Amino acid sequence: MPARPVLRSGHPTLSRPAKAVAEFNTPQLHALIQDMLDTMVAENGVGLAAPQIGEPLRLIVFGMQDNPRYPDREPVPATVLINPRITPLGDEQEGGWEGCLSLPELRGWVPRHTHIVYTGFDAEGRPVEREASGFHARVVQHECDHLDGILFPQRMPDMRRFGYQAELAAAADNGAEAVEA
Repeated sequence: MPARPVLRSGHPTLSRPAKAVAEFNTPQLHALIQDMLDTMVAENGVGLAAPQIGEPLRLIVFGMQDNPRYPDREPVPATVLINPRITPLGDEQEGGWEGCLSLPELRGWVPRHTHIVYTGFDAEGRPVEREASGFHARVVQHECDHLDGILFPQRMPDMRRFGYQAELAAAADNGAEAVEA
């Protein structure tokens, strides 16, 4: 299946809540999932939400082993998650730099829960339940935000920590706060 264009910030589909997936294990659903996986890989993404390719459905894919955008991050298991729900395990949050395929070349410092449980369904409709922490938890929360029409800058408490990746990296090279590539 071909990679699809990723919608960019400002497109109305990205600011609307997505609809629940009603039917599992259909050829259309499997084709959409494959398109999402192909798009995520083509864009060097770690995750992708269906609204990002113009499909307003509560469906996300994520996972990585080695990714040039996140070279120092731990692996995240390859997952298809439909109609997801997130439950934070405690109140602890941690800030971290995030990027998004819908905001190319931009990064921002976003607080996220450090420990979560996520639930949902796989493509066949089987229940999925997994505990996650660290980068894995951040990825899931970021992608689930897309399903509610939220982009990461809306989660940022300080817009001074938002900018183009190259500018943030140059500032870090000159002794400012470190920013990952």
